[in-house]
Amino acid sequence: MSVVTFLESQGGPDGSTLADIERLAVGESEHRARAMLDALPAAVYTTDAEGRITYYNQAAVVFSGREPVIGSDSWCVSWKLFQPDGTPMPHDECPMALALRRRTPSHGEYEAVAERPDGTRVPFIPYATPLFGRDGALTGGINMLVDISERKKAEEHQLLMINELNHRVKNTLAVVQSLAHLTLRNDTTPGALRDFEARLHAMSAAHDVLTSRNWVGAPLTDLVRRALDPHCAHPDCYTATGPDIDLPPQTAVALSMALHELCTNAIKHGSLSAAGTGSVDVAWTCEDDRLSLTWTERGGPPVSPPTRRGFGVQMLERALAHEFHGSVTLDFAPEGLRCHIAGPLKPA
Repeated sequence: MSVVTFLESQGGPDGSTLADIERLAVGESEHRARAMLDALPAAVYTTDAEGRITYYNQAAVVFSGREPVIGSDSWCVSWKLFQPDGTPMPHDECPMALALRRRTPSHGEYEAVAERPDGTRVPFIPYATPLFGRDGALTGGINMLVDISERKKAEEHQLLMINELNHRVKNTLAVVQSLAHLTLRNDTTPGALRDFEARLHAMSAAHDVLTSRNWVGAPLTDLVRRALDPHCAHPDCYTATGPDIDLPPQTAVALSMALHELCTNAIKHGSLSAAGTGSVDVAWTCEDDRLSLTWTERGGPPVSPPTRRGFGVQMLERALAHEFHGSVTLDFAPEGLRCHIAGPLKPA
């Protein structure tokens, strides 16, 4: 008599047969498997060989936004499916259906989009696997749906940043070209070259501030200090008063260049040329998203209007007004230059 026949004839201590023991073992194993699947954070469901849903975990409910119907819903737990390009995907053409039909797994080969009943959509990657019995017959399938929403957002953000970088590089090259043309058009002396390098440095300083803040904006106070600190030997050389304001990138670069030109003019001809006696007051206000900034020089030599419009004046009156979408007023009063800049904080 074989061992199996003997056990079947004798039964267990409680009268159970070997078949009963096997059923208990299978039931316990199935219970542990379901507990593990229920604990997974990813959506998981199973089907029979015909594709009818036989099990789903709670993550699948969250993923699909609905309670699948066991034995009735087929192939997918999702309400509606779409291709990544938005084309509708029939349920019987979904990756799970294909895996069962072809009897081969689909592990990350496809992307799809699930639509919930409330209209929200979730991009995902399916990992559909057909299941076989000991005799090799198809018994069903299991599918795991990996939500890739965050990855898609990161890809979109990366593309946006690349496009923004291309735009900034083109703008920067255009500004450098303009600076070179206007600075060196009729003068290639060492002094003109130094002026050109100083203007590039001013633009670079503005970029440094923006880079340190991920190009979301630059504090106006920082721009004023970066422009004036290198040229002021004593603490009373300048004052900077106004509310904390973050300028958008395009405005920050334009205003930084303007402050550099004002500083350069003050050092050569204005209040900062009189060591120890001259000073600069920079004051600004903000109302209804409009900036009003005034640069006032005091204690320098008498001022008179320039006989020709140099690069600095042209940049202030034309380029800044254009970039800033505002107005620039220069008052060459005898007691000191006064420059008033006004414009919107948000780009048009």
